[in-house]
Amino acid sequence: MEFLTRWRTLILPVGIISSVLVILVPLPTMLMDLLLAANITVAVIVLLTTIYVETPLEFSVFPSMLLATTLGRLVLNVATTRLILTQAGGMKTQAAGGVIAAFGDFVAGGSIIVGIIIFVIIVVIQFVVITKGATRISEVAARFALDGMPGRQMAIDADLNAGSIDEKEAQRRREEITQQADFFGAMDGASKFVRGDAVAGIIITLINIVGGLVIGVFTAGMTVMEAAAVFTTLTIGDGLVSQVPGLLTSLAAALLVTRSSQASNLPTEFLQQLFGRPQALFVAGAFLAVLIFTNLPTIPLAALGGSCIGLAVMMTRKEKETKTQVAKDVAKEKTEAAKPPEERIEDFLTIDPMEMEIGVGLIRLADPSRGGDLLQRITGVRQSVAADIGIILPKVRIRDNMRLGEYQYRVKIANNPVAEGIVYPDRLLAMDSGMTTGEAPGEPTRDPAFGQPAVWINPGIRERAEMLGYTPVEPAAVLATHLQEIVRQHADDLLTRDDTRRLIDELKATSPAVVEELIPGLMRVGEVQTILQMLLREDVPIRQLATILEALGDNASKSKDPVLLTELVRHRLARTLCARYRDAENRLHVITLDPALEDRISKGIEHNERGLFLRMSPPAIETTNRLIAAQMDKLNRAGHQPLLLCSPQIRAGLKQLTLSQLPRLVVLSYNEITRDTRIESYGIVSDAKI
Repeated sequence: MEFLTRWRTLILPVGIISSVLVILVPLPTMLMDLLLAANITVAVIVLLTTIYVETPLEFSVFPSMLLATTLGRLVLNVATTRLILTQAGGMKTQAAGGVIAAFGDFVAGGSIIVGIIIFVIIVVIQFVVITKGATRISEVAARFALDGMPGRQMAIDADLNAGSIDEKEAQRRREEITQQADFFGAMDGASKFVRGDAVAGIIITLINIVGGLVIGVFTAGMTVMEAAAVFTTLTIGDGLVSQVPGLLTSLAAALLVTRSSQASNLPTEFLQQLFGRPQALFVAGAFLAVLIFTNLPTIPLAALGGSCIGLAVMMTRKEKETKTQVAKDVAKEKTEAAKPPEERIEDFLTIDPMEMEIGVGLIRLADPSRGGDLLQRITGVRQSVAADIGIILPKVRIRDNMRLGEYQYRVKIANNPVAEGIVYPDRLLAMDSGMTTGEAPGEPTRDPAFGQPAVWINPGIRERAEMLGYTPVEPAAVLATHLQEIVRQHADDLLTRDDTRRLIDELKATSPAVVEELIPGLMRVGEVQTILQMLLREDVPIRQLATILEALGDNASKSKDPVLLTELVRHRLARTLCARYRDAENRLHVITLDPALEDRISKGIEHNERGLFLRMSPPAIETTNRLIAAQMDKLNRAGHQPLLLCSPQIRAGLKQLTLSQLPRLVVLSYNEITRDTRIESYGIVSDAKI
């Protein structure tokens, strides 16, 4: 073993070079027997390896090994042909060694005709059945692997954005997808070698027979019948000893390309799925019982029929026991869930900042002992929110609620419901990417987080859905993504005063001067919290807390108006705002306001020491929102984030005016546009009589 470890890098190149030498140098029969036996051994090992690997990628060197084994068989064919044609005249059937003689005599039953028939049958099985099928499967698998790459990449990105996986796991999955595409592409080409090997075996056999007859009669002085007996026996033995390993290797290739990309144990799953239906075994046993009354042998039919029926009876009993146990477990869970928890009275005074209530059918998603990873995904959401928005999301309490539907869930903030939905734990949510090429079979629905079209599908058609352009998402990932979107929409409500103090204390460790200049001399923590909440309400991240506090420190001595201070902070964050919404070419796709309409809106906004108020009539507000929405559609159709550009004087008031009816509209002022940002206008909201 130590020898193999030390010199394993030389084994393959030395083996290939040795193959070339075998073609050029005559070999003794003893060494030829060893090489032929090794060829059969390698073929058996390759076949068994393909059976026991859990995924095709565990045997990713198979295409290269297929080429190497094919080369080895062809080289041995050349070497045995040399021995047969040069030595058979004197050594007769032992000219090419004991292995070929045994195959030619024992396997063929001592009859040349029988040997020829067996050889032809093996060639037909390999060439017409196995090799042709494996080649076709390789072609289809390679095409599907390439076609499914975009959908699988999008699924990985969705899991990464939902926080269910980290960047390292995402990179591993991307590499696995690439390896699958490379593997099946290589198998598509390597399968052609197997097909060519079968053809070469037929041609070499014909050459050996014809050449042997000529050499035996004209060179070795044999009679035609004697030459035919010797050379045909050796040739058939050579063909069989070559085609049997070829058949095993072809079978291994077919088994490998027909395996699912999911990890599985082929022998175990084969038996479970083949004999996992008692009904099929009952019918098979009855069919064999009927055949007993024909002229067919009774004992084999009775034995097999009885075995099928007996196995079916045993499986039926086991299924009943399993269902009974499952029913007991479910009843026990419901009984335990119905028991009132022993809680202190004081516990009812505590309100969780955020909680998720789930129906009974979703409990397993949150139970790690049953394979649920919802808790892990929520941890990923908390990390993602901290990295993207800049707030520390409080721990999300998950509790079951018997009053909810079996697969229903509800999200609460401060004990107030803010969203709910339905998730099926035994299905996948196939997201419509907008580029689908067909409809996936399932239950049409909408993504609870963004309202996009989607379909609930069975996990068994995941690859088919990916081929059609859908992005399948795990049910726990659907919950996590919806939760993350809810956090973004209600981030201002989740930022408490204690959270603000914690963020400031964290900043003080790295930027003490910024904090000490502002707090408590110029502003209190509560006033800073108000500014941060106003930023979060418009989806402005507060990760650059030092910049925000610097802006407040520069202006808090002049004014304590939170609206004005927020606008000044936004001006300081202009580069962040532009980078958040512009495209790769530094362009902002926006709509603007007609000056006359902007003037009317300005007159309808009152800003005093008590805050910002709209002094417009409800019909005027409705009309203004309708005019803006009409122009927003242009941006939506072009696939851009709806952006409205206006003057700094009315930006805050205009956002308040559109917040309830157009929540996705981003309102920017001209002061928030950096010099390196280009503006591309898609329309002007014109004046109207409001």
